[in-house]
Amino acid sequence: MGDLEKLKAVDIRTVDRSELIDIMELSEETTDSDKSRRMKTFIEKVKNPYCFMVGDVIVKSTFLDGVSLKQRLQELADGI
Repeated sequence: MGDLEKLKAVDIRTVDRSELIDIMELSEETTDSDKSRRMKTFIEKVKNPYCFMVGDVIVKSTFLDGVSLKQRLQELADGI
């Protein structure tokens, strides 16, 4: 996946939109009951879980201190 700190540091004002993945175009992995595998698949597809597109909008994810990306992805997997 790459260095998480580098991925986290992406500036949405200067990022190349063509390098971002539109998560609206990702296929849902609803058939896989293994949450860890769903999270891994999502990260592999989106490439940068901190910065991606939703349609034409660039989204930058940030988390409060004490909350990790892994925790948020687990919550995402629980909701799928």
